[in-house]
Amino acid sequence: MARLVAVTACPTGIAHTVMAAEALRRVAALKGHEIEVEARGSEGVRALLSDAAIAAADAVIVAADIAVDETRFQGKPIVRTSTAAAIRETGRIIDEGVARAAAEPAPITTPPGGSGLLVAITACPTGIAHTFMAAEALTRAARAQGYDIRVETQGSVGAKNSLTPEEIAAADAVIIGADTHVSTERFAGKRVFQTSVGEALKQPDRVIAEALALPIPTDRAGYADAVTRAKTRQKEEQAGPYKHLLTGVSFMLPLVVAGGLIIALSFVFGIEAFKEPGTLPAALMQIGGDAAFGLMVPVLAGYIAYSIADRPGLAPGFIGGMLAAKIGAGFLGGIAAGFLAGYVARWLRDHIQLPANLEGLKPVLIIPLLSTLAVGLLMIYVIGTPVSAIMAGLTEFLKGMGGTNAVALGALLGLMMAFDMGGPVNKAAYTFAVGLLTSNTFTPMAAVMAAGMTPPLGLALATMIAKNRFTVQEREAGKAAAVLGIAFITEGAIPFAAKDPLRVIPAIMAGAAVAGALSMWFGCALRAPHGGIFVLAIPNAVQPLGPYVLAILAGTAVTTLALIALKRPLKEESLPMAHEGVPATAR
Repeated sequence: MARLVAVTACPTGIAHTVMAAEALRRVAALKGHEIEVEARGSEGVRALLSDAAIAAADAVIVAADIAVDETRFQGKPIVRTSTAAAIRETGRIIDEGVARAAAEPAPITTPPGGSGLLVAITACPTGIAHTFMAAEALTRAARAQGYDIRVETQGSVGAKNSLTPEEIAAADAVIIGADTHVSTERFAGKRVFQTSVGEALKQPDRVIAEALALPIPTDRAGYADAVTRAKTRQKEEQAGPYKHLLTGVSFMLPLVVAGGLIIALSFVFGIEAFKEPGTLPAALMQIGGDAAFGLMVPVLAGYIAYSIADRPGLAPGFIGGMLAAKIGAGFLGGIAAGFLAGYVARWLRDHIQLPANLEGLKPVLIIPLLSTLAVGLLMIYVIGTPVSAIMAGLTEFLKGMGGTNAVALGALLGLMMAFDMGGPVNKAAYTFAVGLLTSNTFTPMAAVMAAGMTPPLGLALATMIAKNRFTVQEREAGKAAAVLGIAFITEGAIPFAAKDPLRVIPAIMAGAAVAGALSMWFGCALRAPHGGIFVLAIPNAVQPLGPYVLAILAGTAVTTLALIALKRPLKEESLPMAHEGVPATAR
């Protein structure tokens, strides 16, 4: 026989509350168990449970369709269900309560010399109610068990109470109660228990117990390294505007790449075939040019704002970016709108204080309304016109550029592409070229891709021609660099540059500068923002094709020759074997 206590409650507090209470009493008696039931109705509380009854109970049943304060049941096994289930499946619920009472509590395993600290993250798709309720439930349950706890809430107004690397390092366990994706990289080396936000809210005691029952990872040194990496990332995240810009660019690029390649496919049928309504080229141009490229500036602005202000920045950022596109401000207007939206939304988020019961209005009403109004009016009346004029002037300047100016710009873009091989300078040049695609300015994009292909291609060719200047491992890496080079992945040169930067970096910069300069000199135009050599197979995607291929080959040759001139032959013992399989003693 078990001793049970129960609480029933529904929104109206009339029929279901009373029916559930009566069903629990009747079925418990039939099964030979003792039960006391507190019914919470519209007329108040009936049969209020005494402290003595709760203390003597083996388990608690909460059959409720509204929130019920469970603090008085702390430490007791709790079965949570609805009033409808308590009426229809009474026997099962009684049995579950008895089973919970009989079950041994989950062992709480504290690490030797444990800190008594837990860390947790709660997050739900909307990030309003359940996120914070689960955080509060975990906090109460942890303190009742003698643990201190820090809970990071990833809500609709961004992350609050963000966990520090020091807190994570000291924690005995990590609890993630989330119905959305939460990155666990920063918890490497810790025992991490993942569950839903609902479970964290309804059964915090069990969640904590199961988290502490997980085996303790033995790779503590690995975690120390992870903490170091986390601190480095944290410093990088505080790098300011450039980091926010790159965030926007990273979200924009899939649209640009997909749209640009689809536009390039439309040129297969002729450079102006898309102008014929109802044809396949017209449909491809509608998908790539109107839809994908139409979203480019709003997405750039939206995710710049998101990087600054988290989710509150998305609405004003997207809308500001759309306005920038409509008034002809282009990608420069999108950048301006993104930064404006992000900082306005963040200021409103941090400075508007509301009572706790109205806090949910901030992310869904107050911040989107006020920030969008501010950004929209500023874009239309203040920022949009001058930025549009700057964008139009830049476009006309680039279109009219020729001779020495074009060669100088191409060489500069080439130097930037090769300088850090995928780093910030490389990305700045690439972003500049991609942004101009929406203004029908295609020559910088051609120069950038040619210059980005030559560093790994030049290195690959050098490993084949000047074998005595490269180790066996470098020669093998050269094969991979060739594949990366033809795919326009400049990072293929990084292993070589990291090993011998003083010789490799000047060589690849020289080749990239030549490729970029020649591309601009020939007036090569590239309508696709990525793809490497594979784009060249699409008719009319690159014009003129022959001189463009020549620019890439010339840049590759210059890189190879510079490497041969700068690198010295290796010592005899560092060279690859003349004949594989010959023992060292036979040579």
